[in-house]
Amino acid sequence: MRSSPAVRRVKLGAELRRLRVLAGLTSAAAARLAGWHQSKVSRIETGRSGVRPADLALLLDAYGVRDARQRELLDALCGAGADESADWWHIYRGVLPAQYRDFIRLESQACTAHTFEMSVVPGLLQTPGYAKAVTRASLDGIPAGTVDSLVDVRLARQRVLDADPPLELSAVVDEAALHRRMGGRGVMAEQLRHVREVAKLPHVRLQVIPFTAGGHRGLTGSFTIFSFPNIVDLDVVVLDHLMHSRYLERKEDLRAYSAAFRRIQARALPQQESLDLIAGISDGG
Repeated sequence: MRSSPAVRRVKLGAELRRLRVLAGLTSAAAARLAGWHQSKVSRIETGRSGVRPADLALLLDAYGVRDARQRELLDALCGAGADESADWWHIYRGVLPAQYRDFIRLESQACTAHTFEMSVVPGLLQTPGYAKAVTRASLDGIPAGTVDSLVDVRLARQRVLDADPPLELSAVVDEAALHRRMGGRGVMAEQLRHVREVAKLPHVRLQVIPFTAGGHRGLTGSFTIFSFPNIVDLDVVVLDHLMHSRYLERKEDLRAYSAAFRRIQARALPQQESLDLIAGISDGG
């Protein structure tokens, strides 16, 4: 279930072919502009060969792609060869596996996220105290410094909600996560207040599946679906963990998880009723 480099190569190749056609170029013409043999362009577009960041830049220049965000996203799709030195998570490379850094890179470029959480408050909505309590509980015995670094990363990822444009977040949380007291009464009370405040943002939609809803499609586990701007067929399902993330990119996986999220959303309370429920849990101590 790990992310497949082959799947990613195919997606990148398909997008580069689309951009070439939009630019009115044949593969032979694109190859001449890049100084390559036509077979190299063909191998890249069919996903048989990967593409280095420098080669990607050559193609994008040839195709007249000037949009900075689009170029950054394609560079992220290019994978581990991209230069991370200017990214905020570069300073945490000693504690973050390459796959997690890759996920953060993609998350920073996403335009929408649909997330379901069964056991904890979604990471993009966590307070520092709550995030530390969850990290300590999930990774018992790791050094305090590592815990602090992982919490810092978790909180830094929340910048996507303040970006311009911000990430459009639709989150569904099982009621059980709101009753699970992490870090003590004070930490949990602060966390519930924070969730209600963030839910007031126009680009955040929060819903709760109450205990009274009974069973639902999300009982098998938490997941997030990211979508991206200006790129065809790049949606990805993320199974997010503290130390790493796994993501699924096959069309059948995307269809299955998208359908599951819609069903989960339908079982959840509307946003205002969800916020009222959270307020009741907080007031009840």
